[in-house]
Amino acid sequence: MPSFDEVLKEAGEFGRFQKRVFFLLCQTGVTFSFLFASVVFLGQAPGSYWCRIPGAAELSERCGWSLEDERNFTVLPLHLGNGSSSGECERLDIAWDASVSCASPLARYGNVSVGNLPLATCHDNWVYKQPHSSIVSEYNLVCGNAWMLDLSQAILNLGFLTGAFTLGYAADRYGRILIYLISCLGVGICGIIVAFAPNFTVFLIFRFLQGVFGKGTWMTGYVIVTEIVGSDQRIVGIVIQIFFTLGIMILPGIAYLVPTWQGIQLAISLPNFLFLLYYWVVPESPRWLLTRKKGEKALKIMHNIAKHNGKYLSPHYSEITISNEEVSNPSFLDLVRTPRMRRNTLILMYAWFTSALVYQGLVMRLGIVGGNLYLYFFISGAVELPAALLILVTIDRIGRRLPFGISNIVAGIACLITAFLPEDIPWLKTTVATLGRLGITMAFEIVYLVNTELYPTTLRNFGVSLCSSLCDLGGIIAPFLLFRLAAIWLELPLIIFSILAVVCGLLVLLLPETKGISLPETVEDVEQLS
Repeated sequence: MPSFDEVLKEAGEFGRFQKRVFFLLCQTGVTFSFLFASVVFLGQAPGSYWCRIPGAAELSERCGWSLEDERNFTVLPLHLGNGSSSGECERLDIAWDASVSCASPLARYGNVSVGNLPLATCHDNWVYKQPHSSIVSEYNLVCGNAWMLDLSQAILNLGFLTGAFTLGYAADRYGRILIYLISCLGVGICGIIVAFAPNFTVFLIFRFLQGVFGKGTWMTGYVIVTEIVGSDQRIVGIVIQIFFTLGIMILPGIAYLVPTWQGIQLAISLPNFLFLLYYWVVPESPRWLLTRKKGEKALKIMHNIAKHNGKYLSPHYSEITISNEEVSNPSFLDLVRTPRMRRNTLILMYAWFTSALVYQGLVMRLGIVGGNLYLYFFISGAVELPAALLILVTIDRIGRRLPFGISNIVAGIACLITAFLPEDIPWLKTTVATLGRLGITMAFEIVYLVNTELYPTTLRNFGVSLCSSLCDLGGIIAPFLLFRLAAIWLELPLIIFSILAVVCGLLVLLLPETKGISLPETVEDVEQLS
């Protein structure tokens, strides 16, 4: 009986069929990047806002004040009397009623200086010039509640983490395409509920669930692509990352054209329903079917692939070799039971953690410069394109391991140099920091490919999902690490990033080279990789 890779070669390793499936599933990278980075625009600072004095709304209506008039009567006197107060997080501890004069509402306090009037902390009575522009103004995530915006992103990452475990396991047990379609449906439905959430608690619950399903679409789509192409074509996994970058570049355009956060949320969520049409055009992974002892279905799909590719399978291909490894419900112990699997798993987990931590840390550090948010966000995405192009140029000529290690080491050295460059040459600091961003972006994209190639089919989706869950952990830790250490010394985070990246670069050199090697089918195949 022929092996799966022999049948795939005859059916076409990257023919018209695989190219179509590849292009369709790449769109998942665009929508996942929308979800991943959407908080930047959903949580934009609301611009001008202030704390309203009790009774001011009724008085404003009676007197015919505009919002600007009300602000001048309430915030301006407060600022003049107490220069340190902007009126955003505190207000005059007074109340206005029907007896207050429209012309001079503070006249009733006589000669008392405004600076001597008592102040009160604002809790829930803010006024925004643009009340529905972001979730900040929608749910009053300002002043003492500002930390809740960070919480919303942490909850999303927690959803990614949960999705990696639960849906990664489900895809190995119940099938790739089934979990992919369920995840697409889940992202769309949860996205709509998030857009119309009546309160912040509901917003957080369904943002968490959107993270769970979002991770399911991204990881499962990635695995389907890598399992239906030949070993020489698995570089397509890197190209999927380019679509993630394209999503990063498209997102600021959507945010610029759509004025409200609900509109942005719907615009990035609704496209997921279109992916349900893939039920008729994207097949189940034949590799997965073989591991579940469904050889007839796998062979039928292979005949269909060959037909679309203009090829013809030999008549003696009546059955394909099925992995003789007993399929059981995958667990973490399966990933660390044998020596090489254990080494690969631990190194890959560290590589995922480091890539996410350093990548997000450098993005946030460059994002402090201010300026035009939409333009800067677009440029920050464009910086990532050369990373994918460099990988495409080198990875099939040199291999996976060397570019993987060098990109991490370059990122680490760039961070170290940036930390000690003088402040009076900002262009050089920015240039070297961008080089670090380029290096860690390459590492981030290579780890996807290498992770997929170092696990057997029976454990591939679970292994990729579990290891990549450390990416979500790194994403949760990154902002806290960056800002806490920067409070001690501004460049201290770069020193930490440098150490993490260089150590990662040395560790990944211990992984086996997978260039041109068939995807391992069993744990024994992995143990034989050198």
